[in-house]
Amino acid sequence: MKYLLTMTLAVVLLSACNTKSQEGVLLMMETSKGNMKIKLYDETPQHRDNFVKLAESGYYDSLLFHRVINEFMIQGGDPDSKGAAPGVMLGNGGPGYQIPAEINYPTLFHKKGALAAARTGDNVNPERKSSGSQFYIVQGTNYNDEKFQSIEKRYVDMKRQQLFYKTLEAYKDTLQAIQQTGDQEAFMAMRVTIEEEVDAQMAKEPKQTIPEEVKEVYRTLGGVPHLDDNYTVFGEVVEGLNVIDSIASVGTAQGDRPLEDVYIISLDVIN
Repeated sequence: MKYLLTMTLAVVLLSACNTKSQEGVLLMMETSKGNMKIKLYDETPQHRDNFVKLAESGYYDSLLFHRVINEFMIQGGDPDSKGAAPGVMLGNGGPGYQIPAEINYPTLFHKKGALAAARTGDNVNPERKSSGSQFYIVQGTNYNDEKFQSIEKRYVDMKRQQLFYKTLEAYKDTLQAIQQTGDQEAFMAMRVTIEEEVDAQMAKEPKQTIPEEVKEVYRTLGGVPHLDDNYTVFGEVVEGLNVIDSIASVGTAQGDRPLEDVYIISLDVIN
């Protein structure tokens, strides 16, 4: 997804968003499959205020849930989805800015109903900045101890990948210079250096495990734990979890776009 803007304009937009701080915000999202009441978290003020600003401007009205994966999540917020013709690939649109990550795990995590910000991958976004408008709502599934073990192993792999991309960014200019010379031996030596640095950083990382109280929620309510600590969770559906199931169950085409348009009718602040 492309969310490019000059630093100056991004700062202006985010500053404007933060001038009107709103606490304890509740919104009503009316969709073509039913209504969901959403609570925004005060622990993520930049995401909260940005979501309120866009909602009050009517930004989300008539946008599609353009990406739906059953037992995973439903995603919306792409302005290009408004009135999009069938078969058009979606997911690259946005307001032209990103929001700094406000990841607050394990306080905020990907339980069923969690509202989180979409973002581009670590390879192009090592700071894990959020899309200015695209979001997803978690459906997920229930987990048991065997699945938790698999997730905790995946945490290790994801942490290594994250550290690799951060280290790669630090050596970017050097690698580009080596590539221009065509010196493959020097390039491979630099690759070894990067891998050794990542190994050293991984050795210092504490083992990441899922807290027992979080596991209990994933056992009973369900969710998507492998996304935790990687994306900003900034709210949750407090009424209308069944609507998530209704949207997630629709048939989809290539690219996970629903075959029938599922859209946001309106998104209004109600307190």
